[in-house]
Amino acid sequence: MTVVSARPRVMRYLSIAVALVIAQTAVLGWMIESRASLLRSGEEVVLKTAPVDPRDLLRGDYVILSYDISTIPAAVIGDQPSEAGWQVMHVRLKPGADGFWTVAQAAFAPLAPEPGSVVLETQRFYFYGGTDLKNNPEATLRVDYGIERFYVPEGEGREIETARNEGAVTVLARVGSNGQAQIRALRMDGEALYEEPLY
Repeated sequence: MTVVSARPRVMRYLSIAVALVIAQTAVLGWMIESRASLLRSGEEVVLKTAPVDPRDLLRGDYVILSYDISTIPAAVIGDQPSEAGWQVMHVRLKPGADGFWTVAQAAFAPLAPEPGSVVLETQRFYFYGGTDLKNNPEATLRVDYGIERFYVPEGEGREIETARNEGAVTVLARVGSNGQAQIRALRMDGEALYEEPLY
């Protein structure tokens, strides 16, 4: 009678489980370090918030944020796609005289780096086409950057939303070389309310 040891099979399963745990830990560590690296070394921009429709109430424990840079004037947009479809826009920001960064240029194609500016990449959006933006100077394009919500302690959102709608809230964001942005701090009347920790 031959006795087959179960030990090799157990060791194989244990090895697979350990490998999976290491892979998951590595992915999680990479995500955390990517965010921390952006907060540590990205270029800092100061953004002016814009009022949000009062019907768009506080959802959970985060504040909805809108920015002046979220509305792109047609005059600064380069060539537009000829057909409708999902697009990403690249938006060049430069500091204004008041210290807030504003839109200087926007394009559906990547923009080359320029001193004194940063290039933000928008979230994907559906571009319907059909409107010649260049020949319609009053037209605007609404975009999101992925920094449109900020989580706050429970019960503190209403005051911040009221201040935001009165123009008293500003956001300090860091922008990486890949065009991704991360909120670093939220200010009310120039005073720091919240700062994002690196980890």
